Amino acid sequence: MSYLEPSYDFSLDDGDLLFQDLACRFLCEAIESVTPGYRNADITHIGIYEKVGSQDFVIEAIPPEVTVTPLAEFLSRSKDDFERPSVFVGRLRDEYRRLIPAVIEKALELKGLPYDRFYLSGEDAYYCSELVVDAFRHANDDEDFFPEQPMSFIDRNTGEIHENWERYYNRLGMEIPVGELGSSPGEISLSPKIEILHRYGFLTHWEE
Repeated sequence: MSYLEPSYDFSLDDGDLLFQDLACRFLCEAIESVTPGYRNADITHIGIYEKVGSQDFVIEAIPPEVTVTPLAEFLSRSKDDFERPSVFVGRLRDEYRRLIPAVIEKALELKGLPYDRFYLSGEDAYYCSELVVDAFRHANDDEDFFPEQPMSFIDRNTGEIHENWERYYNRLGMEIPVGELGSSPGEISLSPKIEILHRYGFLTHWEE
C-alpha cells in the first residue's frame, strides 16, 4: 500500500498537523480559490493533534472559538464519496520535533478565545492557520516558523478578487485586507519543514 493511498490505518503522533477539505459553502470556496495546497488539493482547515491518555484530540480554531475536539468528530466533518475523511496528515521533520511540547502548550493556552472572522493577525482572536502559526512561533523562541505572507484574495482562475470574498467583507462592513500578513492551511501544507505522511480519504483536486 502506498503511504498516500486513502486509509484509516495510521498512527498519529503529538504535533501532527491535520489538513482538511472542509465543506463550509461559499467561504470555503473562496479560500480554495486563492490558496492551493499540497498536490493542489483543496484545503480549508487545519488542526494540531494531541493524545491525552488513550484519547485522541485536535486543537483547532473553528467558529465560534479555539477548542479541543475529539479526533473522531474532527474526521467526521468532511467525507469523500466513499465516506472517508477528506483529511491528510503532515508531520514535523525530525530536526523540529523538539518544538512539539511547547506548540501544544501554547495552543491549549489559547482555548476559549474567539474565532477570528476578520482573518487579521495580531488580535485576541484566531482563525485556524493563525492558531498554528502563533503556536509554532511561540515554541520557536518567537521566531517565525511558518512565515506569514501578504494575503491574496485573487481567484487563480479569473485573476480578480473572488466574489465571495467581496460578499464576505461587505457583510462585515470593512475593506478586503489585501496585502496584510496572514496565513492559510494550503500554504502551511507546502512547507519544507513538514512531511506529508498519510491521507484518510480523497480531497477535491488532489493530484497524484
